[in-house]
Amino acid sequence: MTVNTTDIVFLDSIQLTAAVGTDCWGKSKPQLVLASVYLHLKPSFLDACGASDDVTDSVHYGHLAKAVSALVGEKARSGVHYVSVHALIEDVTRAAFELAGESADAVRVVVDLPKQILLASGFSVEVTTPRLGAADTSEMDGTGETARNPVAPPAIVRIKDLVLPVLIGVNPPERLARQRVITNITFFERHPHTSFASSEPRPSEIDYPALAQRLYELINTSSHLTLEKLVLELCRACLQATPPAVEMVTVRCEKPSAISFAHVSGVEMTRRREEIGTIG
Repeated sequence: MTVNTTDIVFLDSIQLTAAVGTDCWGKSKPQLVLASVYLHLKPSFLDACGASDDVTDSVHYGHLAKAVSALVGEKARSGVHYVSVHALIEDVTRAAFELAGESADAVRVVVDLPKQILLASGFSVEVTTPRLGAADTSEMDGTGETARNPVAPPAIVRIKDLVLPVLIGVNPPERLARQRVITNITFFERHPHTSFASSEPRPSEIDYPALAQRLYELINTSSHLTLEKLVLELCRACLQATPPAVEMVTVRCEKPSAISFAHVSGVEMTRRREEIGTIG
């Protein structure tokens, strides 16, 4: 097996405060944001620092943290409201490329909004932008929107630890009371968004909190014997409730109380949009 060498400088979970879309109560106000930034550097770029032991031969992650915090903080003080998570990611990506310069082949940004979905423990959006796309970031306006490049990179959207009360199981006691099923859903968006002015809604923007609520209501009125059936139904529901920009979904369901001597038992499935017509 051949594994390519990679050099990455990263920051995990920079704590920020920003107004991004609406919060879990549908209000447009600042909320906690955790931003993780990964600089995918040119192959062997960090060899120089590894040999010299001099941080000036690397990309200083302390400077990166300050640049991202200063950028988002200044926007917050200026009253800037990000129309979506994608707009914030574009801003952070631009700051990362400006700091790393030609040494970065790509920038991966993961933004977590811990309070975005009431019934879940977290919500995140991940976007990786190659350096070729960074040439267009010089044309971004003051809200993080790209003025020249009409197509954004693909995105991975995650709803984390969504708690669903499910009537599930084949044993008689399981047919009498609902169990907690912990559900994680990953949506794979292919070139999902075009760029618009900050005051305009993106027509393909997906209301994931509303989708989570719909899934909760669906499961609350259903009954299944197996996790396999439940996961398949959730895959179908997720793809039917989202636009074609979502080309694939992964659903993972866990039953914490199913097996006495195991932490959880579970089932995970990945289905593409073109497969939903064949799901029985």
